[in-house]
Amino acid sequence: MILTTCAACAAPLALDAPRCVRCKVRYCDSTCQHDHWRRGHKQMCKKIHRGGNAEQYHADKKYKEAVAAAVEKCAADTKGQTCYICTQALHWKTKEGLVRGCACRGTSGFAHVSCLAEQAKILVAEGEENNLGLKAKEARWERWHTCSLCEQRYHGVVLCALGWACWKTYVEREKTDCHRFHAMAILGSGLRAAFTLGSPQKEKEKFSKEALRVFEAQLSELQTLHKKAKVELQLNTMMNIAACYADLRWHEKSLSMKREMYYKAEAFNYPFEGRLQIAINLANSLIVLGHHAEAKSFLRQTIDMAIGVLGPTAKLNHVRVLTLRAILGNVCFRSAASREDVAEAERIIADVLKNERRVLGPAHPETLSTQRDLEKVRAVLRA
Repeated sequence: MILTTCAACAAPLALDAPRCVRCKVRYCDSTCQHDHWRRGHKQMCKKIHRGGNAEQYHADKKYKEAVAAAVEKCAADTKGQTCYICTQALHWKTKEGLVRGCACRGTSGFAHVSCLAEQAKILVAEGEENNLGLKAKEARWERWHTCSLCEQRYHGVVLCALGWACWKTYVEREKTDCHRFHAMAILGSGLRAAFTLGSPQKEKEKFSKEALRVFEAQLSELQTLHKKAKVELQLNTMMNIAACYADLRWHEKSLSMKREMYYKAEAFNYPFEGRLQIAINLANSLIVLGHHAEAKSFLRQTIDMAIGVLGPTAKLNHVRVLTLRAILGNVCFRSAASREDVAEAERIIADVLKNERRVLGPAHPETLSTQRDLEKVRAVLRA
């Protein structure tokens, strides 16, 4: 359920809200439904029905818009390249251009969103048909959000386009279907990734509110339709909601939820990778609200714990540990009381940047963010 607001008045909808008999467009009450019919739905109803009804029609439309945005954003980088899947510059059917939104560099990693989506769809279907084990199915599902070449997550508008591709693929499945449920998470993450650092605040709020509606709908379905679901799924969804709160600058609300999630993750033996992501989100909220001393202590403990669990090389190669170290350098800089404090921040951030360039590539958003932090720190040292 991604269409969570009334088509006529945009009011939030209940799970049992009335809908158009033919095309399944949803309304808060019969008054809104009759009003929308008079204002033009009469002319669109058959078209929406032929397109697979409201959810499918909406997903297909948003997918095309997201692909166009991704191709335009990647145009300068993809000029003169070909898709590593179909080997063509233009997609044979959709005529769409190429994208690249992972950690690949050089001449690798260029593809059409349609090819990436079809590849993921086929792999997941094979896993279902052959009744593979859980780990094998999870590895195939990762193709919806992770590059098969560099093994790093897609980011930005490319992840947004893949989010809509994933959702439109599974939207018509039963609400209790696990792929449909996880497709909502891919879509929500893609919507959050659609804006970048420096985007206008209105654009950030637009995508964050859309993502928040998706995650809230996912949590609602989890609580009503998947009552036996693992705590892990609930924490994943809550983590995404808290991240949306932070995007919308509802920082106190976000911090409160992140603290609760971190304690729950420890209590329920949540997977370690997920605990690191919760720690990243919690540390960011502490810094935004000015709790620098607490953030610094928390980050040092978490980094030491991560190195103890993952090994010494995690400090140099593990993406989430690098992110934690970058945040530590940032908080050391923000709370600096002397030149020595600033110099420590510079050492941490410079080392993180060197390793992020190697692991993620120089054009990755996290690498660019760390580079901007380093420039700020060095400007203060020069002054």
